[in-house]
Amino acid sequence: MVVRKPLLGIVFASHKRKGVLLLLKDGPRKIDSIMEQLSTSRQALLPQIRILEDHYLVTHNKDTYELTGIGKLIVDEMNPLLDTLEVFNIDPDYWGSHNIEFIPPHLLERISELGKCDLIKPAITDMYEFNPQFYEHSKLSRSVSRVSTFFHPLYSKLYPELMKLGVAIYLVLSQEVLDRLKDKPEPDFAKLLENEQFNLYLYPKKIDVLTFAYNDHYLLINLLRSNGDTDNKHILCSNLSALEWGKELFQYYLKDSTPITKI
Repeated sequence: MVVRKPLLGIVFASHKRKGVLLLLKDGPRKIDSIMEQLSTSRQALLPQIRILEDHYLVTHNKDTYELTGIGKLIVDEMNPLLDTLEVFNIDPDYWGSHNIEFIPPHLLERISELGKCDLIKPAITDMYEFNPQFYEHSKLSRSVSRVSTFFHPLYSKLYPELMKLGVAIYLVLSQEVLDRLKDKPEPDFAKLLENEQFNLYLYPKKIDVLTFAYNDHYLLINLLRSNGDTDNKHILCSNLSALEWGKELFQYYLKDSTPITKI
């Protein structure tokens, strides 16, 4: 009699078993193809496939293997979980110690769409600089959209440079930032409003993030710590699905924002 083990362990406790299931998601494969894709030997692979067969996740005909009905259901649920784990695996300490409550529930459920991102840790000397990758690719973009809860001293310098290149700017600020601009006017920033390519908005509610922005090439997110403190670490993503996710996040804040035409 075969001793059954919990399916969670069967699926995730072995890299080879997990790899076989994911490979078979796209259809039946011969054993040689599976071996090649997983860079393993027949001797090492067959015992793991037999475990999958014993638990009714995989079946075979001669040398060709495929998922069972149960196997297909499980693999369909595996991918979103693995994609989500890939997002948080860039640095679990960073994600765990920072606030993600600014992300609306419908987008938090789809955070797997960020895919594999990079956690950028600038040197202290670069603490107040724009991310160079993001800025250089902004020059090659049609538009740059940003939500911010602080006033960056480089806004007044870099945005005019981008607009000269035909890049449209969409900037959503919190009430605190707008109040600060009214109390301590920034003449160069106020001049930006004279350019039709510059679009400024006020979001009237609390925003629990330092800033996030996207252009045609990158999504950048700078989270607040869970206690409200700031740091200069930020997430940079370039997957197409991440850009679409970032666009939806920006639209979520933009829809409740009010256009500002003068300060």
